[in-house]
Amino acid sequence: MKYLSWNEQTVTDFSDAHVCGMYSQGYVFTRIGRGVMQQTRSARIDLAKFELSSENRRILKKTVDIDEPVPLELPDTDYDLAIGKLAKDFYEIKFGPGIMSAQKIKEMLTDPSKSNFNLMLMFMQESDSTDVGYSICFMNGPIVHYSYPFYDLKTAPKDMGLGMMIRAIEWAKAEGKKYIYLGSLQRITDSYKLQFAGLEWFDGGPDGSGSWSTDIEKAKEILKSAPTERFYGLRTLQT
Repeated sequence: MKYLSWNEQTVTDFSDAHVCGMYSQGYVFTRIGRGVMQQTRSARIDLAKFELSSENRRILKKTVDIDEPVPLELPDTDYDLAIGKLAKDFYEIKFGPGIMSAQKIKEMLTDPSKSNFNLMLMFMQESDSTDVGYSICFMNGPIVHYSYPFYDLKTAPKDMGLGMMIRAIEWAKAEGKKYIYLGSLQRITDSYKLQFAGLEWFDGGPDGSGSWSTDIEKAKEILKSAPTERFYGLRTLQT
């Protein structure tokens, strides 16, 4: 599976100001290595403008037994091998073999010398307090980058992924964040991200220029004309 990326930079300044500046230029942290960022058709929500829609509320009702996320600071000093297997199985079923290894998950969760991610959101089942879903994220003072969600596809409710994302958005807003980043818009299946109030997307290209747009209809047209095959784009899937 390919990931849409126009440009790549490796940062050494991890201050809030510098990292937020990179995100504001359409760059996002990747799993390639420490400091590696790629510029893509990034999607984010201006949380000052976010309110639940009727559709958002419908999804929350369909996943009513899932509680709000519990933030867990990374690196994880008590790593559970079952987490890596759950993530590997999730990405293999969703996207095919070789997309995500258990070893890569372990690296992202436990090795800050190689990983850009400093937060894991854990989603628990309210009825019995068991953990049923996770998302590996980056967070600093103003922003959250929600990325690499995974859960048990065999037992999860149909709208588990979207239910997790909506709860993460609500959590980020309650935490006083300015933006939550939701990855990229590159395939027609990414259209669900366009439903959120306050959604902006980075309209850029290989020349390095670009700006944030709120033109949802234009984004829909771009996604409609995007290639539908599993393998396309400029770089290997990273986020």
